[in-house]
Amino acid sequence: MEWTRSGDDVFLRVDPGEEIHATIRALADEAGIDAAAITSGIGRTRMNVHGFMDESHKYHQWTLEEASELVNMQGNLARHEDGSAFTHIHATFTANDNTVHAGHLFEATVHVVAEIHLRVLSQAIMTRCPMANSDFVALRFS
Repeated sequence: MEWTRSGDDVFLRVDPGEEIHATIRALADEAGIDAAAITSGIGRTRMNVHGFMDESHKYHQWTLEEASELVNMQGNLARHEDGSAFTHIHATFTANDNTVHAGHLFEATVHVVAEIHLRVLSQAIMTRCPMANSDFVALRFS
């Protein structure tokens, strides 16, 4: 990983073998970021675990193992009540046959590169809190 910051904008390069969520969380700790909007992400990834949450608040997951193009990525970064970083990301991928896969991003390993923009919300306090009877970790504003 390598990153640069200009005011409230952070641009991050994620390198081969690095997992996207883990890398953004490490950046948050290194740069002291507590809240941010993940506004864009592009690149080439593999082992993309993605899915959706159903009406009963349960996640369903699929894995796209092959290398694929990360067409778009967005989401946010906040902190758990214990202070650990939490990323909530949605993404769109295209497989080599140009089949589109999209949804909540659980995991993705960079294959070639990922380039990600974060907008730091320096005045916001956002906390992720578990919801009863749900896989979702809700966003709370203070």
